[in-house]
Amino acid sequence: GGGGAFVLVYLICIFLVGIPLIIAEISIGRAGGKDAFGSYKALNSKWGGVGILAVITSFIGLSYYAVLGGFVSVTGLPKSSEEFFVSFTSSTGSQIIYYLVFMIITVAIVVMGIQKGIEKSCKVMMPLLIVCLIVIVIRSCTLPGAGEGIRFFLKPDFSKLTPGVFLSALGQVFFSLSLGTGATITYGAYLGKDQNIPKSAASIAFFDTIVAMIAGFAILPAVFAFGFSPESGPSLMFQTLPAVFDEMTGGKIFGVVFFVLVLFAAISTSIAFLEVVVSFAVNTFKVSRAKASVISAALITCLGIPCALSFGIWSDIKIAGRTFFDLGDYLVSNVSLPIGGILACIFIGWVWKSKNAEKEVTNDGRISFKLVNVWSVLIKFILPIVILIIFITSNPWIMNLFK
Repeated sequence: GGGGAFVLVYLICIFLVGIPLIIAEISIGRAGGKDAFGSYKALNSKWGGVGILAVITSFIGLSYYAVLGGFVSVTGLPKSSEEFFVSFTSSTGSQIIYYLVFMIITVAIVVMGIQKGIEKSCKVMMPLLIVCLIVIVIRSCTLPGAGEGIRFFLKPDFSKLTPGVFLSALGQVFFSLSLGTGATITYGAYLGKDQNIPKSAASIAFFDTIVAMIAGFAILPAVFAFGFSPESGPSLMFQTLPAVFDEMTGGKIFGVVFFVLVLFAAISTSIAFLEVVVSFAVNTFKVSRAKASVISAALITCLGIPCALSFGIWSDIKIAGRTFFDLGDYLVSNVSLPIGGILACIFIGWVWKSKNAEKEVTNDGRISFKLVNVWSVLIKFILPIVILIIFITSNPWIMNLFK
């Protein structure tokens, strides 16, 4: 997407779309005090369906995301690079085993709850993630020829910008910040009434973006230093990068460190996905957290197994030209997340009403939020239209409906 041009679009989306929507979803969660479905329904009984969409999004999202988690679990081992990945994906047993390992880790953390499980694990994982990233960045940026990768990452090529690039950047913002998945709403329900929502939202977006930028400096300089193509998706993560580490002095050590880092990041996302589904099950069906976690994970795993096999023996099976994995990614990133974002804006601006939302955001006027009027205008008028335009122009099947 034009290297630095994509990065620039992504940063604009973070500030104009990401932060306002984080504030919006946290407000819905804290005001509703329940899971995504329960919070929407508590604020307006007719809008529970938007929460259901968020739960479905997290359900599908985790089903294919755990595939990557399984790949990370095994790729972090000191094995060979591309040949090992090809061998691994052609082995049905290995794919399923490591998929299950990753899901079991996720379930174990979620079963323990917010404080004992999710919060405690993140307090350990996130600092380690930062330390690992810094180590990789230093090594990557000091490689001969790393400057070309840095230039690619930062220098914009605006000729490559297309509607699809804008949707990709917007989808990445939604996915990275867990917007539209119900995670932010679910976590918002656990916030106290004294918490500063705008400050929390800004902190979430800031640190998420900083880590994303650092990750770019960790990956791209090394890829260019060894003359590889900066391909996207699993090929970059699981084939190109291990090959890069194979050619580096001390590369095996740096490779293990890197994939441990990615595993931490993957688990933090997977527990957010599963927490959305589990919270919905606990509140709706009145079952225990442990039972909800196990049953939800089992159902998600059944849906995800075809996604795992789409890298191997089922790679030729396609629906609408996409493998099971690609279809899941497309439905979440390009369809349900943008739609969820639009509906959240409409709900706050026109159903729940901006004045009620503003009271929640400012803690009934007890905290100062100088941009509250700007935020209201963005949520009510600008963001729904912008997201809708990007959504329509970036999906060919929608454009064909107008022909």
